[in-house]
Amino acid sequence: MCERRMLPIVGQPQPERADAARNRQKIIEVAARMVADGSVDQLSLDGVAREACVGVGTVYRRFGDRAGLVLALIDDRERRFQAAFLNGPPPVGPGAPPAERIRAFLHALIDRVVEQLDLFLLLELGPPATRLSGPYKVHHTHLTGLLAQVRPEGAGFLADALLAPINAHLLRHQRDERGMSVEEIKAGFDALTQAIRA
Repeated sequence: MCERRMLPIVGQPQPERADAARNRQKIIEVAARMVADGSVDQLSLDGVAREACVGVGTVYRRFGDRAGLVLALIDDRERRFQAAFLNGPPPVGPGAPPAERIRAFLHALIDRVVEQLDLFLLLELGPPATRLSGPYKVHHTHLTGLLAQVRPEGAGFLADALLAPINAHLLRHQRDERGMSVEEIKAGFDALTQAIRA
């Protein structure tokens, strides 16, 4: 008896082949290990392909460029972070007043970037279209919605203004060069958001 093949449904993504899924997972594991070993500066698609024992074309087809690979590496933690502010408990999640949620969201986002600082540093070196898409778009949309409840005029611009200093290069500079603690950085954001609300 022959095995029946499922035909693709128009408009639906093609199911991933088992070997393609294994290769993808292997590539991500190798790249994550390289980052954990401190080789983040040397992270290249060619190097990852060599370490993962897959063809370099496989890595380029799957991720496109280094920024695409970095986005894949931050994906799991980013999904958890987004679930927390979209559906989690207050004050990061729904249920708290907007001003409290803004404060909690910005604090959580600072922690989020610091947690994977090396990867966010790499992501920021990529093209602007990559830096300002993906997670940034979701963060901006969420923050704009919260700000609109507190100060409707110019909420989108204010969201950009609040998100701009939460970048890996500036956070690293504040922490390593200026000697600021993460708590001091968060206190600065508290002052900034209070000024916006006033």
